[in-house]
Amino acid sequence: MLIPAFNEEEKIAAVVQGVKREVPETIVLVVNDGSSDQTESRARAAGAKVLSHPFNMGYGVTLQTGYKYALKYGFGYVLQMDGDGQHDPRYLPTLLQEVREGRADAVIGSRFLGEGDYQAAWTRRVGIYLFRFVATCLCGQTITDPTSGYQALSRRAVEFCVRDSFPGDYPDADVLVMMHRAGLRIREVPVRMHPNEQGKSMHSGLKPLYYIYKMCLSITLNLVRK
Repeated sequence: MLIPAFNEEEKIAAVVQGVKREVPETIVLVVNDGSSDQTESRARAAGAKVLSHPFNMGYGVTLQTGYKYALKYGFGYVLQMDGDGQHDPRYLPTLLQEVREGRADAVIGSRFLGEGDYQAAWTRRVGIYLFRFVATCLCGQTITDPTSGYQALSRRAVEFCVRDSFPGDYPDADVLVMMHRAGLRIREVPVRMHPNEQGKSMHSGLKPLYYIYKMCLSITLNLVRK
């Protein structure tokens, strides 16, 4: 179980405990991305293994740290969810079952498949709807939630995601397109997500504009790359 976290001292213990309750057999790894608060100590106190970056390196780099750990120690699957408490851990067994039974290499937990009434800020909705359309067209299947970080990955998908082409900041729709072009199977399952009570987001402020620009550039490069 991989949990990327940056300054999540208020939520991280509850997230770790929720994972242990729903999938008690899993090893919980928190990758602390250079937090300046007590994220690391509270994650350890809750029973998680913790790897810490010396400074903030970005969401994609943080995920790759966890992927490399999983490959080094021979794990066959990786579950991942964010450390801010938005992802409901009750759906972890469903995501895990999908990859264990070989139905997909990447299973995406979608908040838009009927399990809740998740409402995002309008700036975030623009990005979701735009790249939902792009991912659906380029992957040849309906993708409803291309920005979801609630996922389960097969070992084959994890091996793919440790490549240098994996983005260091926003691995979203571009990674789904990359996976599809590499022959990996993608599947979505319905999950419930909770609003971010703290109002923090890596897509806040002017970041959505950069996100849209960067994602368009990344997808375009993926289409011309062999």
